[in-house]
Amino acid sequence: MLILTMVACQSRDQIVNENVDAGDSVEEVESVEGVEDEMKSEVLSNALVPEWSKDSVIYEVNFRHYTKEGTFESFKEHLPRLQELGVDILWFMPIHPISEENRLGTLGSYYAVKDYKEVNPEFGTMDDFRDLVETAQDMGFYVILDWVANHTGWDHSWIHENPNWYQQNSEGEIINPQEFNWTDVAQLNFENTEMRQEMKDAMLFWVEEVGVDGFRADYANGVPLDFWEDISAELNEIKEVFMLAEDDKIMELLNEAFLVNWGWGFYHLMNDIANEKRGVTAIQSYTQWVDKTYPKGSYPMNFMTNHDENSWNGTIEEKFGDASEAMAALYFTIPGIPLIYSGQEAGDKKGLEFFDKDEIDWSDLSLQHFYADLIQLKKNNEALWNGSAGGEITFFNTSHNKLLAFKREKEDNQVIVIMNLSSEEIEATIEFGFEGNFQLFQTNTSETLGIEGTYQLSPWEYRILSNE
Repeated sequence: MLILTMVACQSRDQIVNENVDAGDSVEEVESVEGVEDEMKSEVLSNALVPEWSKDSVIYEVNFRHYTKEGTFESFKEHLPRLQELGVDILWFMPIHPISEENRLGTLGSYYAVKDYKEVNPEFGTMDDFRDLVETAQDMGFYVILDWVANHTGWDHSWIHENPNWYQQNSEGEIINPQEFNWTDVAQLNFENTEMRQEMKDAMLFWVEEVGVDGFRADYANGVPLDFWEDISAELNEIKEVFMLAEDDKIMELLNEAFLVNWGWGFYHLMNDIANEKRGVTAIQSYTQWVDKTYPKGSYPMNFMTNHDENSWNGTIEEKFGDASEAMAALYFTIPGIPLIYSGQEAGDKKGLEFFDKDEIDWSDLSLQHFYADLIQLKKNNEALWNGSAGGEITFFNTSHNKLLAFKREKEDNQVIVIMNLSSEEIEATIEFGFEGNFQLFQTNTSETLGIEGTYQLSPWEYRILSNE
């Protein structure tokens, strides 16, 4: 319910109550006074920005679980539906053969690579994969590969042919990554220049010979920065590639090598919001932290689930509950590029096995239309585009600490998001400071905003308005 009144607007400087110290992680942010608008990063990202990525949405593909067959060929049948959904960057989880030595589970982890220049026979042949890439690109998709540069499986040929390409203990034994209990993989030694070159050659192969459009770098901060910067430059000499880093701590990765990194901070923040542990000021602080710490032009990937979260920490319903739809609307409209994981559009009904065969339940695609509408909203409104192509975010004053209200604006395009961040009905006012006519998301009905508006919102209710 909306009641409009006309009053004077206060300065937007009054809305910000939290700040983020440059050394803090997002999870550690607490209320700090004295935020200034000009508190933005002075570092400019020189990472290449493919023109086609400016309004893109990423879709993570888990081949093993996508169909009963779990093959490239069977996945290809879903491309028309994904085209209707509106996603355009297909991130393929690792497609390489999986090591058998020290294998976890029946089929093993995708991230225990046996051969960087071959495909997993579980999924099909190299010809099958080439055909999938060509078909997808002909339909307007872009394909990026999950790349595991930090380690290999224990029966990779390099282990026996070049053991000095791996890190070893004092007794000369090859070791697994020490930060984690990843017993099925062996830690590579990036001080070895021969190994580095072989790794580069493998990445170049997939771009030059198969035609993929970029990479998602697994555990990117485990690999030296100069390796990523070198290979990124070489790849971009072949074609414009999209580079995504699985990391949210080392912002130097975004200076030259990667355009996008992992939005873990916002993911955890949404979890807290859904459980009513945090609210509006935490979102304000998060966006200011991004402005302050991210090199200009780079941005995070936002998500509600992915292969790790789904398999190990529960489904969207289990984590977000009644707030699920509101949080989806939020992560599609906050600055950053959205990710949809395999099966999310089918309700993300169950946690999928990580090391064994499982299958996504496609019986109910009722959320396909919802996500398609969010994607279309993004593409129709330049204010919601990615990185520098999109608009900045401005928060409005409200009379309730659970009422989120913000604007994204790019030139003449405006998108306004209003959201109740609680499990209770609220009534509150918002100081917009301007007037205008807008369209309401998913209804195509028009709404006129005054200088100030009073809203009555049901639990987790949201409204998205655009002047498209």
